[in-house]
Amino acid sequence: MNVEKIIKEKERWEKSMLHKFLDKTPERKKFMLDFGREIDRLYTPEHLKDWDYLEKLGFPGEHPFTRGVYPTMYRGRLWTMRQYAGFGTAEETNKRYKFLLERGQTGLSVAFDLPTQVGYDSDDPMAMGEIGKVGVAIDTIEDMRILFDGIPLDKISTSMTINSTAAILLSMYQIVGEEQNVPNEMLRGTIQNDILKEYIARGTYIFPPQPSMRLVADTIIYCSERIPKWNPISISGYHIREAGSTAVQEVAFTIADGMEYVKWVMRRGVDVDKFAPRLSFFFAAHNNFFEEIAKFRAARRLWAKVMRDRFGAKNPKSCMLRFHTQTGGSTLTAQQPLNNIIRVAIQALAAVIGGTQSLHTNSYDEALALPTRKSVEIALRTQQIIAYESGVADTIDPMGGSYYVEWLTDTIEEEVWKYLDKIEEIGGMTKAIEVGYVQKEIADSAYKIQMEIENGERVVVGVNKFVDENEEINIEIMKVSEEAARKQIERLQRFKKSRNKEKVKKAIEQLQKVAERDESNENNMVPYIYNCVKNKATLGEIIAALKEIFGEYRAPTVI
Repeated sequence: MNVEKIIKEKERWEKSMLHKFLDKTPERKKFMLDFGREIDRLYTPEHLKDWDYLEKLGFPGEHPFTRGVYPTMYRGRLWTMRQYAGFGTAEETNKRYKFLLERGQTGLSVAFDLPTQVGYDSDDPMAMGEIGKVGVAIDTIEDMRILFDGIPLDKISTSMTINSTAAILLSMYQIVGEEQNVPNEMLRGTIQNDILKEYIARGTYIFPPQPSMRLVADTIIYCSERIPKWNPISISGYHIREAGSTAVQEVAFTIADGMEYVKWVMRRGVDVDKFAPRLSFFFAAHNNFFEEIAKFRAARRLWAKVMRDRFGAKNPKSCMLRFHTQTGGSTLTAQQPLNNIIRVAIQALAAVIGGTQSLHTNSYDEALALPTRKSVEIALRTQQIIAYESGVADTIDPMGGSYYVEWLTDTIEEEVWKYLDKIEEIGGMTKAIEVGYVQKEIADSAYKIQMEIENGERVVVGVNKFVDENEEINIEIMKVSEEAARKQIERLQRFKKSRNKEKVKKAIEQLQKVAERDESNENNMVPYIYNCVKNKATLGEIIAALKEIFGEYRAPTVI
């Protein structure tokens, strides 16, 4: 390809055609990416000078994995369609799971209520008003049995969006699997278990960073030894993006979090190739179609380089960035909610073209309430139409070679490296979070985006443009009954009365003793948490015991 000839031809085109056209029809505005780069009107080989195909792209299933982590991608197997769901009691959520599986969902994804996420039992005064509201209430091993009643854990993979209490929920799931005669080796799924992003963007932390990181490392090591097909962490950019970050910040802070977890586990003397193949990731998909596709491609290439060049990974699987995607909750609007179906379809399409391994599509009513059966079915059908009717899954990385997408992929990678270098300069991600650097970067970005919406620079259809002043929203709204909370508390109290209190006390005391010891593989807390669950300790009791050792975290104010 003669780049110099193309540059000359472009100059000719600009003089003979473009400028005359612009005189009559000026462009609408200056087009910018969120991270500050201007978008050129046209991309040509000029933007990819000295661009090396093998270095930048290679082939799917091989380093640097830009084109995908598997050799045949969706031609062999489609992504897992994993709709995030949970509300009320375990019985109600179990019914929703069976409804979704009957309609073609291929994996489960558990949403837990806030008390479960932050370590309170449903009968705790702190849980009042929140039981079963944004997810399912799980206090005990009995709740977990009900949640998966009639669902064979050897045939389905389960993702659990849980962080501070992840080791407890994993233990419950493991025990339910054992009761179904499913060996640990056959359990497949993921716990989110990404505590760093809780300090950055989401807020469901319990303990200070140091003991929290110890517990994450304990869980990763435990799974590598005992539940080999389980992903012990889902390093999550999703919540970073939802908090207001740019696409570049989402990738940068997620990769930096991943690097921090790798450092903590390797510091325990564990070889990187023993645990890294089971690390997984979680990203958002927002509305800028090409930017999202490029973001996913850049993230794969970045992680491959980091794992091979910085951590010395030799197993190719250690360098694979396997990720789940969820469409953007923050992009959904309460106004003209049916518009959200189109937004979700565009975002899901970007995730698939970008090479995701599993996907959740949001429901159109989620800016108003938890999704109804009707809305969640439409969300699932969106994935199925993309999979079976659109043709985008027929070939691998169909955007590969696009001048614009390749320039954008390179540019995102370049900008991410700037952040990674800055974070290393600060002293790593834990330190960067402790001093508030990451939180401030996201807050500044969120403020900028919100100002652009409010002054009309950034169009949101139905909100600041094409507004219907007489709109009446006539859609079914999902409501969680107060009766669900009463039933949950009554079951919990019956559970507590039926157990051997001495066994519970002894198991908790053993956990506290190991928690007081120095961090090491010999003092891994997860087997002791498992023992607590097995002896019928509740989630709240286990967390309360660990609070006595570790204390609670209070976040610094970021202005």
